[in-house]
Amino acid sequence: MEDKQSAASAVTPVSKGRHRAAHIVGFIIAGALLALGAGFLGSWLEDQWLGQGASPLTVLKSSADDGNKVVTAEEVSITAVAKKVSPSIVSIISASKQATTFYNQTVQQQSAGTGMIVSSNGYILTNKHVVDGASAVTVILANGKTYRNVEVVGTDPLNDLAFLKISNVSNLPSVTLGDSKTIRVGQSVVAIGNALGQYQNTVTSGIISGTGRPVVAASDESGTSQESLTDLIQTDAAINSGNSGGPLLNLKGQVIGINTAIAQDANNIGFSIPIGAAKGLLAHVIKTGKVERPYLGIRYISITPEVRAQYKLPVDRGDYVTAEGGAAVVSGSPAAKAGLRAGDIITKVNGYSVGEVASVSSLISEYEPGDTVQLTVLRGAQTLTKSVTLAAYNG
Repeated sequence: MEDKQSAASAVTPVSKGRHRAAHIVGFIIAGALLALGAGFLGSWLEDQWLGQGASPLTVLKSSADDGNKVVTAEEVSITAVAKKVSPSIVSIISASKQATTFYNQTVQQQSAGTGMIVSSNGYILTNKHVVDGASAVTVILANGKTYRNVEVVGTDPLNDLAFLKISNVSNLPSVTLGDSKTIRVGQSVVAIGNALGQYQNTVTSGIISGTGRPVVAASDESGTSQESLTDLIQTDAAINSGNSGGPLLNLKGQVIGINTAIAQDANNIGFSIPIGAAKGLLAHVIKTGKVERPYLGIRYISITPEVRAQYKLPVDRGDYVTAEGGAAVVSGSPAAKAGLRAGDIITKVNGYSVGEVASVSSLISEYEPGDTVQLTVLRGAQTLTKSVTLAAYNG
C-alpha cells in the first residue's frame, strides 16, 4: 500500500456511472418545443416565398456535392477505432437483492455497466462499483451472445477496479492496453460504453482535458457510498451512466483509461482511471488467478506549489515521503529494506518522472509483486538510486 496523505488541495464531487434508471421526459419536452417552433418557422418561410415569388434557400442539387461524404482524417481514425475495439467491449448486468421495510420483503435490483475483454480466454476488466453487492453477473458481448453467472474473480482493495471471468471460452477478441504515462493534455480520445444501460457500445469522442485529477466519487444518488480516487484522467468525451468500466482509447485504439465517473452539475467533465493503475494487477490475475496488488510501503504527499511552500522543498514535482501520524516508511516493507527514509522525495520510477501524469502509487501499479523497480530519490542535496523488490499487499 502506498498511502497518499491528504494535502491542501480540493477534490471534485462526482458520481460513478453505474446506471439504474433512465428518464425520457427531457426528450419529450424538447420534441414538443421543437414542433411548436417548426410551425411558426414554416408559416414565416411560406410568407417570404409567396411574397418574393422564389425560394431564398440554397439547396444541394447534386449528390457529388454532398457534404456528408466529406470524411476528415479524424473521422477516419474514430471510425477505425470503433470498428476495431467494439467487439471487445461488453455490457454488464449485475443483479442484487435488497431488503425493504415492507413486510421484510427482498427485491431484486439490476444495474448496468460496461467492461472490456482483456484476454482471449475470458478475463474482463471493469469498475468495482459496477459489480458491488451483486448476487449474479451477466455479460453481453457486442454480437449479442450472453453469458450468465459470470465469476467475479476479485476487486482491487485500493482502487475502483474489478476482474471478471467467463468460463470455458477461447478466442474472444481482446483490447490492446496502451501507455497512460505518455498521454498529453489536448490529445484526442474515444470512449465506448453501454450508455444509460440502454445504448450498447455508444461511441463518443473528445480530448484529454487534464491529468492527475483527484475526485471523491459517489456510487449512488444519495452520495452515501463514496470513494476517494487520485491520478485520474479528465476528458470531455461524453461519459454517461452505464459507461462505467468501459475504455478510454487513443486514436490507435489502445486503452489508456477505464471510464469511471462524471462530474455532477457540469457538462462534459468525465474521469478515467489510468490503465497503468491496472496493468500489474491484470497481468498477475491472468497469470495466477489471484488479485494481489504490488506493495512498496510508504506514505507520501504529492508535491504541489502549496506543499512545496509548506515543507520548504527544493523541487516542484515528485512525491514527498512523510506522514502526519504513524510511520512514513512501513517497518519491514520493501521501501524499508531498500533504505528509504522519511523526508525523501521520489522523483522517478524506472526513469518515468513522478508528478507529470502519475504518482508513485500509479507508476508502481504497472508491475507485479516480485518485480524490481528503480527509484530515483532526492535526499537533501543528494540524488540516489534505490532498487526495490515489490511485495504483495495483504490489506
